[in-house]
Amino acid sequence: MEKLKIAIIDDSQQMKKNIEEYYKNNENYEIVFESGDGAIAGENVLNSGAQVVLLDLVLPNRDGLTVLGDIMSAPNPPKVIIETALVGDAFVHKAMQLGASDYVVKPYDLKLMDEKIRESVSTPRGENMTQERVDRVVESYSKKAPTRNRNLDERISNIFITVGIPAHIKGYQFLREAIKMAVDSPEIVNSITKKLYPSIAEKFDTSPSKVERAIRHAIEVAWNRGKIENINNVFGLQVYGTNEKPTNGEFIALVADKMIIEGC
Repeated sequence: MEKLKIAIIDDSQQMKKNIEEYYKNNENYEIVFESGDGAIAGENVLNSGAQVVLLDLVLPNRDGLTVLGDIMSAPNPPKVIIETALVGDAFVHKAMQLGASDYVVKPYDLKLMDEKIRESVSTPRGENMTQERVDRVVESYSKKAPTRNRNLDERISNIFITVGIPAHIKGYQFLREAIKMAVDSPEIVNSITKKLYPSIAEKFDTSPSKVERAIRHAIEVAWNRGKIENINNVFGLQVYGTNEKPTNGEFIALVADKMIIEGC
């Protein structure tokens, strides 16, 4: 029996190691390609002959949704299963609309992934992209943490109000999305330029540089309003002085850490 060929595109070395170890002694599967760099993934995975691709959305140099689009533009693309820590409806919806076969949220049981792989290869390609299936996948993951997502949005909004970031500026939405991503994947703050900005830009149909500038502007608005005391009160300690301003990454990490500690 011919082995099913699998490709892994994920920049987490531990995640790739876990998947490789799970499948290396399985006579039904063969891992033919693995990479953690979005810039080289698309073309190379197609050349590998992979039949199923496990694709993370947060990748350096080229985000996962762009890589997905590259793969699905091929004449006879492999099935692609998204495996990521990003749970937002917009990400699920966009991935499924681009042609992903399924969407699995990290951390997950590899036995579940095994089921998803078998289901994907047995499902006719057109069925992967129907609006009904997109809505079903979005609904299934929305039900997993609706209260958490609402609470997280509320907590972030309350902090923005307290520190003086107005809701009408573009940086408000970008900054809120950045913090939510950092709560789901704390390590993303270490790759803010290569991963975080491109992912937000993809979601809001803009450029990473505009995301960066808008977030910087939102933070500057808060500091220019002189609410430093409010800012320090939010975090419960004297974090900043009047003439000190955090970088984008510092502010995102600071708020995300607060959310995680408070269990949001």
